[in-house]
Amino acid sequence: MKPTGRTAAVLACLLLTNAHADVSETAARIIRASGASGGVCAVVGAADAELALAIAKQGSFVVHCLAMDAKACDAMRKTIRASGLYGSVSADMLGGNQLPYTDNLVNVLVLSSESRIPKEELLRVLVPNGVALVGDKKTVKPRPKEIDEWTHYLHGADGNAVADDRVVGPPKHHQWIAMPMWLRSHETDSSLSTLVTAQGRLFAIMDEAPISLVGQHSLPDKWFLVARDAFNGVVLWKVPIRRWG
Repeated sequence: MKPTGRTAAVLACLLLTNAHADVSETAARIIRASGASGGVCAVVGAADAELALAIAKQGSFVVHCLAMDAKACDAMRKTIRASGLYGSVSADMLGGNQLPYTDNLVNVLVLSSESRIPKEELLRVLVPNGVALVGDKKTVKPRPKEIDEWTHYLHGADGNAVADDRVVGPPKHHQWIAMPMWLRSHETDSSLSTLVTAQGRLFAIMDEAPISLVGQHSLPDKWFLVARDAFNGVVLWKVPIRRWG
C-alpha cells in the first residue's frame, strides 16, 4: 500500500530521529572512550558536521572540523550556523597530512579509518594523555614523567616552592589566551588568585566582575573557582564563591 502524505511525513520524522539518535550515541561512545570531559576535539575527514555538533553537547568541548574539500567545508559551516553553535563548533579545510594545530593542544582526535595522517603527527598535536580514535583503533599519548604538578599554593603540601619539572623553559610563544585580558588595579585584590595545576588542568580563583567604571566607583566582586584545560585553556567548569576577597 502506498503511504499517504501524512504517513510519509511521520516515517521521515522517525528516520530523522533515529539518525540523530545514532549520531548522539556515536558521540557519547567516542567521549566515553577518550575519557575526556572537555577541551579541544578535532573531527578530521567527516562527511558532515553532525558528529561534531553531537560531540559539542557531550561536555565542555570546543570542536573543530577539518573537511577534505571546499564544498564539504561550506556545507559544514552552513549546518553549524543553523544549529546556533558556531564558535564552539567550527569548520575548515585540511591541507595535506599536517594538522593545523600547535603542539600539545588537542584532547580528542577523531579520524576515519581511511586517514593517512602519520601517527607522529597525531601524537604531536595531542595533549599528554590525549586520545586519537582512528576508526576502531585508540591511541593514547603518554604523559612525560618530566612534567611536574603544582597542586598546592607553594607547590606541595610541604610548602617548599620548588618544582621538579624538567620540561618548562623560557617562553617561546602563546599556547592559548583567555579572559580576563586585564586585571583590577593595585587598589583592590587581583582578579587572579591561587593558581594550581594537576592532571593537565589549571585551577584558579577568578574575579569576573568589570575591572573599572568612569569616575570613583567601588565595583562589587564576582568570584569563581575556575577549572581550565592546562594545554588549551578551554573552561571545563566554574562555580561561584559567595564570600572571597
